[in-house]
Amino acid sequence: MFSLPQRESTASTTPSDSTSARDMDSGHGDVLQGECLRKPDRKQPRLYGVGDPMAMFSSDSSCLSSRGRVIKWFWDSAEEGYRTYHMDEYDEDKNPSGIINLGTSENKLCFDLLSRRLTQSDMLHVEPSLLQYPDWRGHLFLREEVARFLSLYCKSPAPLKPENVVVLNGCASLFSALATVLCEAGEALLIPTPYYGAITQHVYLYGNVRLAYVYLDSKVTGLNTRPFQLTVEKLEMALQGVNSEGVKVKGLILINPQNPLGDIYSPEELQEFLGFATRHQLHVIMDEVYMLSVFEESLGYHSVLSLERLPDPQRTHVMWATSKDFGMSGLRFGILYTENQHVATAVASLCRYHGLSGLVQYQMAQLLRDHDWITQVYLPENHTRLKAAHTYVSEELKALGIPFVSRGAGFFIWVDLRKYLRQGTFEEEVLLWRRFLDNKVLLSFGKAFECKEPGWFRIVFSDKENRLCLGMQRVRQVLEGQSQVVEDASPCHTQDPSTQPI
Repeated sequence: MFSLPQRESTASTTPSDSTSARDMDSGHGDVLQGECLRKPDRKQPRLYGVGDPMAMFSSDSSCLSSRGRVIKWFWDSAEEGYRTYHMDEYDEDKNPSGIINLGTSENKLCFDLLSRRLTQSDMLHVEPSLLQYPDWRGHLFLREEVARFLSLYCKSPAPLKPENVVVLNGCASLFSALATVLCEAGEALLIPTPYYGAITQHVYLYGNVRLAYVYLDSKVTGLNTRPFQLTVEKLEMALQGVNSEGVKVKGLILINPQNPLGDIYSPEELQEFLGFATRHQLHVIMDEVYMLSVFEESLGYHSVLSLERLPDPQRTHVMWATSKDFGMSGLRFGILYTENQHVATAVASLCRYHGLSGLVQYQMAQLLRDHDWITQVYLPENHTRLKAAHTYVSEELKALGIPFVSRGAGFFIWVDLRKYLRQGTFEEEVLLWRRFLDNKVLLSFGKAFECKEPGWFRIVFSDKENRLCLGMQRVRQVLEGQSQVVEDASPCHTQDPSTQPI
């Protein structure tokens, strides 16, 4: 998705060099390798920015309202790759030369497991109440099962309560609803970058709420640091800068595990971020949609709901969905857990427009109550398949001498293709993205995630072996051609592609 222009600000700090293997220390599970030698960037790093979706808006749709024109413009400008993919989708038999999608974060590895479970007899049930208007928060039987499910898999210190659960059709609707009920038009939510770029649309199109960016970079500054690491200090500086521009910040969005980095925040980090929000009376929106997609056994994931005490429970709002962890992005099932009953009621009111059918609610209750199947069958096999696919793509990238960041969670690898850009600009980044698309493989480019370093791309690996292998073959073809173009035009030479774990 194309990102939006924003006002950018700088502050005087140490100049940031481009990331090199020398900068990276061992112990974090990331890989950076084979990087192009560059002169240090002497520009002052940008610490924050405020999204301004109207800055480059233009439309000739005179039949639409001003809001309608903005909505159409988002579709026209932001969905080019996705639309192109759906017009020429790869099919092994019907369209073998079609586009392979390694850009959309979906888990396509476990349809066999899901189809068997979703077609069992306990899923097929109809009664009058399922065909009638429900409580807009969701049927009580479903909210009870959601509370039990979250209590178990989030490892909450006390049982979670069904009255704190609201059910609606996916996290996109939930972001939109929360932004609308928490913020006035024109206010902002703080978010670290890079981040899942569609959140820009989610919070703006209905609520006219903007995002205030906390810019992170790939430079590693010490033994206990990692690329694109979020700290309270960076949050404080960004908040101060945004406030100085007269923009009111009402909340903080955190994605854990993070998309596109795969970062997992430790309990200590979570407490620090929550403490920051409490000091500034900010709401915290915790997106934990990948919480069950941590496939590296050595990693310890901690939900915010597992913490013994939340600094401000009334301003902490947790979202989860089946779209990622259960590979059901087309089903559109999302949940909000909040102790703030004013927020829960306001969001539930919007569920008139974002609700789920009674039949789907029944099926989701049946699925979420089957803890034996989830724990003993689905999750172990899903993690095994995710890890195998991740290993394959990682080894392909290593063979190409391409640096990347990946920490064993989610469906994606954050790939550093800066050495394939001659001048290191976002214009070149988009051109490289188009070369991939012309070669029938869709990736996501870094600017779509508001990454401030041109040349980073997200590759999604959670796909079947035949598509994944062919997709990576097409990626390799583009990069080999681009490498020759850059070599012919630049004195820059790549280092020996020896892998260095960070």
